[in-house]
Amino acid sequence: MIWPMTLNAPHPTPTANAASDEGRYLALQARDARFDGHFFTGVTSTGIYCRPVCAVRTPRRENCRFFALAAQAESAGFRPCLRCRPELAPQAMVWSVQDASGILVQQAVRLLDAPDLWPTPEAPGEGSATVARLAERLGVSDRHLRRIFEAALGVSPLQYLQTRRLLTAKQLLTDTTMPVTQVALASGFASVRRFNAAFVGHYGLNPTQLRRNGAGGAAASTGRTGAVRLAWRPPLDVAALLAFFEKRQFHGVECVVQGADGPGLRRTVRLRHSVAACTGMPQETTGWLNARFDVARRQVLLQTSDSLYPVLPLVIRRVRAMLDLDADPAAINAVLHPDFPDGDGLRVPGAFDGFELAVRAVLGQQITVAAARTLGQRLVERLGEPIATPWPELHRLFPTAATLARADGDTLGQLGIVRQRQAAIVALARAVDSGALALHAGADVPSTTAALCTLPGIGDWTAQYIAMRVLRWPDAFPAGDVALHKALGVQQHKNPARAAQEASQAWRPWRSYAVLRAWAAGGTGTASAQPNETQSLQKQ
Repeated sequence: MIWPMTLNAPHPTPTANAASDEGRYLALQARDARFDGHFFTGVTSTGIYCRPVCAVRTPRRENCRFFALAAQAESAGFRPCLRCRPELAPQAMVWSVQDASGILVQQAVRLLDAPDLWPTPEAPGEGSATVARLAERLGVSDRHLRRIFEAALGVSPLQYLQTRRLLTAKQLLTDTTMPVTQVALASGFASVRRFNAAFVGHYGLNPTQLRRNGAGGAAASTGRTGAVRLAWRPPLDVAALLAFFEKRQFHGVECVVQGADGPGLRRTVRLRHSVAACTGMPQETTGWLNARFDVARRQVLLQTSDSLYPVLPLVIRRVRAMLDLDADPAAINAVLHPDFPDGDGLRVPGAFDGFELAVRAVLGQQITVAAARTLGQRLVERLGEPIATPWPELHRLFPTAATLARADGDTLGQLGIVRQRQAAIVALARAVDSGALALHAGADVPSTTAALCTLPGIGDWTAQYIAMRVLRWPDAFPAGDVALHKALGVQQHKNPARAAQEASQAWRPWRSYAVLRAWAAGGTGTASAQPNETQSLQKQ
């Protein structure tokens, strides 16, 4: 099916680099998945824009206009293809650690992609209010934010936000059986009326019409729950990624599976009150998810409990971060391949819950991964809450920050956690529970790592590890890590941390990925094997 044409023809903005467009057209002809999400192709003869992996017949070159963002294509009057579904494309942003304006735009896009920043049904706000809150959060005026955003991307923050909401709604309508009202609220619209008006205005058909022709309608008619599709760019070493999680999994909380329908990861889920409130939920939300890798189609098929449907955009975003599905291997490998030629498919494993990962990091200080897993398992069994799931191996939630903030020394000491780690866990839990510390992918990296280092028992290694896996900062570098020193051959230096820092400058802004490759190569002699980080010798 294609979108219905309207009398208003698209008016695409001309691209400045014809040579780049010729290269994009070659990628389009080859349906090269490495470029998925890097550009979108608007076809003037149909008024539709597609991903480079779209399976339809390649349009003629003179009918193609190329855009870096879906928002740019929609601003030019094109509508998303119903076959390749642009909402599935991995996110693509060029990382910078030097250009101040570039960094500001990067952070703004990351926050606009975050559903917990969108207006809530209880406190409806127009998109301009959201942009104003975004500017305040970034510490600039909304006028300055709009100016540099439009200069860098060619669209306004409001246009970008509207496209993100509509594509999120399109994905939920196509892949799930969520009621349209629930889709509207979960996608950041304050009312169904506004949602319908925006959908019809942009796409020329109403949400119900789209659902009748999508997977959501088929799932509803058969009583089945649809699977949300999440795409990635190749290469991705699925075995190494899942092995990383499997080595650290807590029984009852998460489970790596190797099923007949493909490998995957299952886990229990809790979204805190503050996060749930952003989507209008009156209380914290719990449930489960099942993420299965469809390697042939380069997709993750995500299924969740019905209880998570109202916060599904948040769940999708966190799963993408947890599995590092938005990584750009071409850009990363261009910098790292000469020094780590066997790790092109390695990703930086993230975390679904930032607080949980931070506690894991504290438990793992100066001990082996196996020992840290044992302590974490005891913590889950003693203080985690039971939950019902379809699988007997999943039956427990990780303890909340509020629970650990109230934990006394006797309780934690009985689990084998030494006093120094007890103090660190309790201080961390209190900071998160009070809202003084936010641990998620949209948090400011310098201020968050600095705040972490002020807590008792948390030093640079732990803060950098959290930045790498929770804050999703691609340039994190735990310079004090012993295994990293060994892998880089600097362990005999008088100051190995300084020597590692000096060696790492050539890998910016992708040092997090360099760390994963160094851990893998240092542990096994090949960067394609399972990452195996170890403890730091820092005095925490």
